Amino acid sequence: MIPLFKHYPLLGEKLPYVSLGEFPTPVQKLDRLGKHTGANFLYIKRDDITGKIYGGNKVRKLEFILGNVLKTKAKEVLTFGFAGSNHALATTIYGHLFGLRTISMLLPQPNAFYVRDNLLISNYYGAELHEHSNIPFLTIASIYHLLRHKIKYGRFPSIVPAGGSSFVGTIGYVNAAFELKEQIMEGIIPEPDYIYVTFGSMGTVAGLNLGLRAAKLKTKIIAIQIIDKKFASLNKLVQLFHKTIFFLSSLDYSFPKITFSSQDIDIREDFKGQGYACFSEQGLSSITCMKEMEEIKLDGTYTGKTLAALINDAQKGFLQDKVVLFWNTYNSRTFPDIINNYDHKKLPKCFYKYFEQDVQPLDKP
Repeated sequence: MIPLFKHYPLLGEKLPYVSLGEFPTPVQKLDRLGKHTGANFLYIKRDDITGKIYGGNKVRKLEFILGNVLKTKAKEVLTFGFAGSNHALATTIYGHLFGLRTISMLLPQPNAFYVRDNLLISNYYGAELHEHSNIPFLTIASIYHLLRHKIKYGRFPSIVPAGGSSFVGTIGYVNAAFELKEQIMEGIIPEPDYIYVTFGSMGTVAGLNLGLRAAKLKTKIIAIQIIDKKFASLNKLVQLFHKTIFFLSSLDYSFPKITFSSQDIDIREDFKGQGYACFSEQGLSSITCMKEMEEIKLDGTYTGKTLAALINDAQKGFLQDKVVLFWNTYNSRTFPDIINNYDHKKLPKCFYKYFEQDVQPLDKP
């Protein structure tokens, strides 16, 4: 039984849930990186290995999202993201296990090798891929495809928000906070003073913040913003936080009615670089440090920038006597057979550009 359901059995009875991952994910001490940066009590939460097939933070969200989709007996899901969306790929892979087909409505983004990889793997697992130049066109196209699939298959696809960051998906990280509480109680890690985590589609941060408070932990979240404020902001985070609280307490009245406090979270915008999916020198330097010192992979869009913020704070002496947990939301599972042997011409033509044009300069070996 997952930690959240142990504490609130009524949620276990009422919340649709499917087991996808291998939990708890390990917590390990980063001795070499901690010594190098001046963070003497530095740990990592290995959510990069949440699942055997595909890891990362989306797996926790999808355990609740797909549980809900399967309950409705939908046969397809329609979701959103940028061209290299890890969420769209994870939804495709894990939906495929249950016979669900994914329709991915995607926006353009700066080119990178991982964009190519994610598109190839998504197509291999049967995703229906579409790209549109901006949000208004994407919205119109999404309505069209919803109606088209309704006419063709007799029912609408189930809609999943970008990043899986609905109040249902957010519960995955409420549970993750209770999982961390168990690891603290077992002596695997002292209670952290700070958790450094990426702030993208907001579900991970909202769920962790809510879960930490419900689990009566005093840990403060340092959320590193990597995306434009029109997609993720403090106001949007507060709304998602309260929607999730309302939903959980409606299912189990004993779940604590927690009020959002800005003292519990610090959203940092100074490591975003040139924008979403634009790699930064600081981010790449932090990726190299983690790889060389701890043999753990990070990425240039999300976790590299988050670790860069942590290293910057550590080198300034801010973390010297603090227990710090770096929450790794990246997927470290690979698909070499698909990537090396799959023809990109099987993709819709609008995606050829990611294979025929050069990747961004900082993504080159």
